[in-house]
Amino acid sequence: MKLDAYDPEGFYDELFETVGKPRPRANLLVQNLESMPEGELARRQLAAEKALFDLGITFNVYNNQAGLERIFPFDVLPRIIEAMEWDFIERGLKQRIQALNLFLDDIYHDQRIVRDGVVPGELIQSASGYRKACKGLNPPWGVWCHITGTDLVKDADGKLYVLEDNIRCPSGVSYVIGNRQVMKRTFPQIFGAFNPRPVEDYPSRLLDMLQFMGPRGDHAPVVALLTPGVYNSAYFEHSFLAQQMGVELVTGSDLIVRDGWLYMRTTRGFRRVDVLYRRIDDDFLDPKIFRSDSLLGVPGLMDVYRAGRVALANAPGTGVADDKVIYAYVPQIIRYYLGEEILIPNVETHLCWIPEQQAYVLEHLSELVIKTANDSGGYGVLIGPHATKEKLSEWADRIRDNPRNFIAQRTLSLSRSPVMMGERCEGRHVDLRPFVLYGRDIYVMPGGLTRVALKKGSLVVNSSQGGGSKDTWVQHSAATAVC
Repeated sequence: MKLDAYDPEGFYDELFETVGKPRPRANLLVQNLESMPEGELARRQLAAEKALFDLGITFNVYNNQAGLERIFPFDVLPRIIEAMEWDFIERGLKQRIQALNLFLDDIYHDQRIVRDGVVPGELIQSASGYRKACKGLNPPWGVWCHITGTDLVKDADGKLYVLEDNIRCPSGVSYVIGNRQVMKRTFPQIFGAFNPRPVEDYPSRLLDMLQFMGPRGDHAPVVALLTPGVYNSAYFEHSFLAQQMGVELVTGSDLIVRDGWLYMRTTRGFRRVDVLYRRIDDDFLDPKIFRSDSLLGVPGLMDVYRAGRVALANAPGTGVADDKVIYAYVPQIIRYYLGEEILIPNVETHLCWIPEQQAYVLEHLSELVIKTANDSGGYGVLIGPHATKEKLSEWADRIRDNPRNFIAQRTLSLSRSPVMMGERCEGRHVDLRPFVLYGRDIYVMPGGLTRVALKKGSLVVNSSQGGGSKDTWVQHSAATAVC
C-alpha cells in the first residue's frame, strides 16, 4: 500500500511529519505497510474486525433501536509513542495521581488545602461527586484512587495536555488488551519486528494491586468484581477482567452483609469478600447511605468499609476529583502537596462561576469548548466553532442559570493519525487514555487506549459518539526507534 500521498493537512500527525515523510518512530511501520500488495491492508482490516467479533469485544449502547450490543470499532494502523516521550508521560501521570490522592485524603479529613485558600471550600461542597458520608474514612494504605484513566491530547504543535481525569469507574482497558491480541494475529511480522512494550499483564497487575489492599493473613485476600449487570455499557469489560483475574463477577444481589462482614453467595455457600472492585457509581453502592432506591448495591456495605473489614476500589467519594471545575485547580493541587510544578499541563480553562471569566466565556462562546462539570462519555459538551446560533444561545442561558456547572476551554487542534477508510488512509483526530494502578506503588500501563474520532472533522472520540480505537505501541528504548 502506498502512503506517500497521505497528507497531515496542517495538523500534528502521530505517524507523518509532512506528505510522504514518516516520523522516525514510524519508519519501520510505514516501510512494512508499503511493501504489502495492493488491497492487502484493507483485507487485514476486515480480518481484524472479524477477530474482534470472534473475541466478543463489544460495548452496549443505550437508546439504540438497532440493538444494544456493538463491536467496538477498531483501526489496524497503530499509534506509536517513542520511549523518551512515554517516560515523560509516565512521570507526569504518577505526579498527577499522587497529588490527587493526597487531595482526596485531605478534603475528607482536615481540608488543609481549603484553610490555606488554595481551593475554595464551596467548590468542594457543591461538587456532585463529594460525599459527606466519606468524611473521616481511611482507605487501606491511604489510597483512594486505585484505578484511574487520564485522557491526554496533543495540540497543533504536538504539545501534550491533560484533557480530563477519570477516577470513579474508568473504562476501556479491556479494549487495550483486545486490540493487542488482534494486532498480534493480524500483523505478526510487523509486530514482532517492532516489539512494543507489553500490555497483556495488566489483569495480573490489577489483581496484585487489589490483593495488596486486602487484609494481611495466611491466605490471599478474596477479591470480587461488582458489576451493575449485563445491560451496563461496559459489561464486557467487567466480565473480561473478572475472568482474566480469576475472581468472581458479582451483582449486588450476590452480596450480603452479615455479622459486620461482606459475603458473596456461591454454589458452596457464603464466602467472605475482602476486596471489592466496584464498577458502579457511589450513588448506588449502599442504599442505607446513598440512594435509598438503589437495587445495585449492598445494604450495610459502607459500615463494613468504615470498619476496615473490606477494601473498595476505587474508594467512595473519589468522584470529586473528576469534577471538571476541580480539574482547573490541579496545577495548584500539585504545587501544594508535592511542591512541584505540573509536568503535563491542563488545557487552558475558564471557570464560569467566576464573574469576569464567565463574561469572557459568553463573549467568546463560538470559539470555545464548553463542558458541564460531571458529564462523561462525550455528553455535556458544546464545541463552539461547530455549534449553531440557536445552540450557542441555549448554552449561554444554561451558563447564566448555573455557572458552577460549566467550564470553557480553548478549542484544541487535536493531533491526528492515519485511519483505514475502505481502501485508503485518511487522517482522524485521536486522544490517549493511559490506565494507572495505585497500590504498593504506582504503575502506568505502557500506552493505553488510543481513541479515534472516526467521523471526518469530529473532535469527539468517545465510543458512545461513534468513535473507535487503535492499538498503541510504546517503544522499549531509543534504540528501538532505529529498526
